[in-house]
Amino acid sequence: MPPHCDTMDGPVVMAARQALETEDITLILPYVKEDASAALNSAFEKTLRARKAGPAARQVADLYFFETAVRLHRAGEGAAYTGLKPAGLDEGPVIPVAERAIKTGSADELTRMLKDTVEQEVRHRFDRVKDLQNYRSGDIVKAREYVEAMLGLEVWSHQLYQAMKAAPHESSHEHRHV
Repeated sequence: MPPHCDTMDGPVVMAARQALETEDITLILPYVKEDASAALNSAFEKTLRARKAGPAARQVADLYFFETAVRLHRAGEGAAYTGLKPAGLDEGPVIPVAERAIKTGSADELTRMLKDTVEQEVRHRFDRVKDLQNYRSGDIVKAREYVEAMLGLEVWSHQLYQAMKAAPHESSHEHRHV
């Protein structure tokens, strides 16, 4: 899944687009850290001036601003900027549900989806450990399979727990962020 914030239809570009259309920098500033505000503001001013030079200049200027906004946003997350991604990429199943939760003001569907997914994964991984635990003494191949599954469950559980307890925007942003 690509980082949602790197896409042309992601929240950073959408906010940048709206900021340009309304000539209101405050619509995009929340997406970058405070120490990047001056750089974003400079790019915003240059973009607004360049947009007046005609349709082609407007298109190039807008793209420059989108790239700058996303690059500064990603830097604020401690993530590399790898360029803008096209709109319409598969963002996986959870992003649309999370977006719906925000729009509707109800986390019920998102909570249910996440709970069900975690429950299915725990059961699958745990059942695998149980299936592998009764190996013959001295069967190193089977013992290794068991140890791999057992430690895999423990490590996965620990990582999931840490991700759930991480402060907002601390988790991995394959997306350290959406």
